[in-house]
Amino acid sequence: MKRAAIVILLAVAVVGGGAWYWQNHQSNGSPLVLGGNVDIREVNLSFRIGGRVADVLVDEGDRVDAGTVIAHIDPEPLEQALSRAQAELAAAKASEALLNAGTRTEDIARLKAQMDGLAAVAATAQSTYERQQSLVRTNTTSRQALDDARGARDRSEAEHEAARQAHAAAVAGARPEELAQAAARTRAAEAQESAAALQLRDATLLSPSAGTVLTRAVEPGTMVNAGTSIVTLSLDRPMRVRAYVQEPDLGRVAPGTKVLVHTDSRPGRPYTGTVGFVAPRAEFTPKQVETQDLRTALVYRLRVVIDDPDDLLRQGMPVTVSLADGP
Repeated sequence: MKRAAIVILLAVAVVGGGAWYWQNHQSNGSPLVLGGNVDIREVNLSFRIGGRVADVLVDEGDRVDAGTVIAHIDPEPLEQALSRAQAELAAAKASEALLNAGTRTEDIARLKAQMDGLAAVAATAQSTYERQQSLVRTNTTSRQALDDARGARDRSEAEHEAARQAHAAAVAGARPEELAQAAARTRAAEAQESAAALQLRDATLLSPSAGTVLTRAVEPGTMVNAGTSIVTLSLDRPMRVRAYVQEPDLGRVAPGTKVLVHTDSRPGRPYTGTVGFVAPRAEFTPKQVETQDLRTALVYRLRVVIDDPDDLLRQGMPVTVSLADGP
């Protein structure tokens, strides 16, 4: 029993000492070498509106710059919508201007003349009614004639009052609430016009940055919805490498650290890069990066931005990352 216990203690000591030696040697003595892969980002380009595809101006493998026209949606329905929105905006502005300008002098004069004429008619109707009252008292006329005179007087007075109110409204102009309502209609029409113009601009699909067309998903004549992928673009810049570092070496690859990126296609001519990001969480090493016996090791993902990329770097290419200044 004592001999077995001694053997176990010695084994633990050897393993612990070996682990301590490996960590110190790996962190402080030997060069840091990390495995990784080229990580080129891709973007699916799509229209923000739906419609019929008029043309697609690029093909798979074409290189494009930022702002290059990729495709067009048939603009005719959008142009018609914009024309309609512009007409509605013009009508709304005209209505608002009319209210702000108030009633014309000629219209006010016409309403005043109409009011004065009806005032004279009302006065005559009142005189006729009074005369009929006198005649009824002397039995010179009938009660029906008196009722007719009263009705004529009431109608003329009502018409005169209506004319007076119309003249007063013309002189006072539009109410504040009416002006506010007209201004709100104008703003709504402006928003509709802006939205129609934006949709017309969205009928042209532009490349957001330089890159290479990987996939052409549609052809002219295709009816597409908003968000349907038209082409897939591989972004040339920035060029990144995804690598993994073990916990004892975290201090050697802080963000901003200069590194060298080695590839099989350029032996002896590594790319220069800068560590831009180190993940705050550990994860299991991807199988394509490490050997079979190290796949379950916990590591931290980091991102290296290539300072001098070229066309030899391809998506998923395996690379080796080392410190630019050695150990």
